[in-house]
Formats: sequence, C-alpha cells, structure tokens
Amino acid sequence: MAGSDSVAPERDYWLRGTPFSGLVMGTWGFFIGFAAVALYGPAAKHFQQDMHLSGLALGLLVAAPQLTGSLLRIPFGAWVDRAGGRLPMLTLFGLSLLGMWGLVFILITVKSLTAAAYPIIVIFGFLSGCGVASFSVGIPQVSYWYRQNHQGTALGAYGGIGNLAPGLFTLLLPYAIASWGLAGSYFAWFTFLLVGAAVYAFLARDAYYFQLRKQGFEVEASRRIAGAKGQELFPKEAVWQAVITAAEDPRCWGLVVLYFVSFGGFLALTAWFPIYWISLHHVDARMAGVLGGLGFSLVAAGIRVFGGVLAERIGGERTAIFAFIGTLCGAVILTVWTDFRLDLGGELLIALGMGIGNAAVFKMVPKYVPEAVGGAAGLVGGLGATGGFVLPPFLGAVVDALGTTGYAGGFFAYIVLATIAVVISFYFWRLDCRTDRARPVPRHT
Repeated sequence: MAGSDSVAPERDYWLRGTPFSGLVMGTWGFFIGFAAVALYGPAAKHFQQDMHLSGLALGLLVAAPQLTGSLLRIPFGAWVDRAGGRLPMLTLFGLSLLGMWGLVFILITVKSLTAAAYPIIVIFGFLSGCGVASFSVGIPQVSYWYRQNHQGTALGAYGGIGNLAPGLFTLLLPYAIASWGLAGSYFAWFTFLLVGAAVYAFLARDAYYFQLRKQGFEVEASRRIAGAKGQELFPKEAVWQAVITAAEDPRCWGLVVLYFVSFGGFLALTAWFPIYWISLHHVDARMAGVLGGLGFSLVAAGIRVFGGVLAERIGGERTAIFAFIGTLCGAVILTVWTDFRLDLGGELLIALGMGIGNAAVFKMVPKYVPEAVGGAAGLVGGLGATGGFVLPPFLGAVVDALGTTGYAGGFFAYIVLATIAVVISFYFWRLDCRTDRARPVPRHT
C-alpha cells in the first residue's frame, strides 16, 4: 500500500503483510526448522548397527543438531533487531539444507555405512541443526508484528504449534524408514525442508518498521510510519548491552540452570527416548517412535500451554517447584524400575514436568531481570538449550560403563538435575515471598 496517510512520509513507501500472516509464517519457519531436534534419534539404531557405535558416540550423534541449534540462538536472535526475521531465518534454512543434502548424498552414494563415515555424519548433523535456532528468530519476528496486549496469545500459539515438530517427526520417521529406507526417508525430509523454506521465502514479511528501513527511511521516520500502522514494539539500539547486563545478574544464571533442566532436558530426551525403548524394552522402531514422539515430545509440547496459564495464576516460582518435583519423580521411576508400564508412567511424569517447567521459567524472566529482558531471554534460551547437546553423550557413556542396565541408570543424572532445579525454584519462591513482605500495605480511609 502506498504512503498517502496522515503521517506525511518523506516519499512513497510500500508495506506488505499483516500481523496474522506474520504469525503464520513465523510459526511455519519455527516448525520446519525445529524438527531437526529429532534428526537422528528415531533412526539412531540403524546408524549404531551400521557403524558399530559405542554408547558415547551414539549419544554425540543424536545430540549434534542441538549444539548449533542452541548456540546460534543468541546471535541470530540479536540479528533480528537489526535486519528483521526473514533474512536470519532464511540463513538458518540455507545452512540446514546444506547439512541435509550432505546427509542424503552420503546415504545414497555409500552402499554400506562404516565407522569411517561417522565424523562427516556428525558434521552434517551440526549443519542440519542450525534450523533449531529458528525459535529465537521467530519469537521477535512475531512480537514486532503484534500489539503488546495481544502478544501473549500470539506467542502462545507460536510456541505451542512449533514445539510439536520434534514429536511429530519422531513419530513419523520410523514409519518412513520402514517404507522408503534410510536414504529415501531423509531425502523426503530434505524435500520437505526445501519446499518449506521456499514457502517461507515467498510469503514471509518482516514487520513494517523493518520494511521501511530497507526502503531507505531513517529510524525515526520508520518508527513514526510503522506506529501509525499499529506497530508498538521496536528494536532497541544497544542489543548486545542487554545481553551483558543480563549476564551480570546472578538470578539470570539461576534461570539458565532451570531452563537447562527443563528445555535442555526435553531436547535430550526427544533424541534419546527412542533409543531407550528399543534397547531396554526391546520394542520395534515404530513403537519406539510412538512412545518417544507421542508419549513424550508431543505431551511436553502440548502441556506447555497449560503451564503458562498455571504460572499466570499461581506464579512462576510455585509452578516451577511443582514441575521439577514431577520431573524428579519421573526420573526416580525410570532409574529404579525397568517395568514397561512403570517406565511409561515415569516418561509421562517427566514430559509433564518439563513442559510446565519451560513455561514457568519464561514467566520468571521479565520478573527477575526486568532491566534486560531481551538479553536474559537470549541467554536463558540459548545456554539452557545446550542441555540437549550435553546430556545424550553422558547417557551413552553410562551405557558403555554399565551395559544394558545403563539405559536405566543414566536417568540418575536427571535425579540430580531435577533436585538442583527444585532447590533453585525454592530460592526464587523465597525471594518472591520476601519481596511481597517488603511491599507497603495500602491504607484505606
């Protein structure tokens, strides 16, 4: 639409897109990129058998996408404040497509995988995992489109739908492998990613402020015109200063630990549970996909919405305490017992605890680091997600040390982590109670 309104722009301009289309495309980008969390987990047994991998090597393989997907969250999230979301998102897709095509090429051309192929497959996992960082791009991309009193609903839909991707791919990939083989399944995934990236490139638009800046308007003129069109949120000039300010606050690091346990733990178990069910309980790959994808990932993603509502009502601190106690109970069950039904119950408890815990942590971020919310969100989201890379190799190393019983024994790590998270959550609760007592009581006349 041409610039012919009351804001009196310096010259004509063109603006495309609506808040709803911004939400749809931001969510779509997050969904297709975030699916890489499940890149190797559902197919791990095939790679392990072909390349004769140890537990540690297998854990590193399934964790590879999480490393780049976690560490790139901070710089790419900051890049959005300079360039809008479209260019950073397409850059992540390009890196992911490069990794996926390399993986497909290896699987098609190499008749039989051997241990010699392991390093290159891990490297392609690192590249493919770049799409996991789409979360930190989509959040500000959607936020800039919406007025602040509508952002809760918009971001709730964004997070809820996008987080479903790993669970769905964990569920579907074993069926695809059974029908098309390993190479055919990853070629289908590559095709999905390519088409998805093309749809995003064709339809996605940045918020009005970024469109105006790209058309050559100065900052103030872009703010004025975009504000008249309904945009309320604008990027701050000192993006990295917010990260530094957040890093100087010890409470921010407490939130990083909580998110390491909840979201990092979620990423790790999304990749690990299919291996666990196949190796310890001897189910087939398709049933393992159902148990890991539907029984864990989709439950954790879906319950996150309820976790946000609960945190609004009783506070993020109390919600976190309940969530991590649930995670602790689930980890105890999975560590102590190897009964199928009990372990399924333990998996569900961990899924509920981690999903609710994810929502509780981000409820507390603006409360405890109010002077640098964006920087704190980047640190909490980026560093917390590294749990998805750190934990699977540890679980694999326990299997190497203990044998098959190590698939249960490895969950002792989650007992330790959940206990630490409960203690930190209690600290925040006590801090909140002291703050409430310090507030002056209003006088009524």
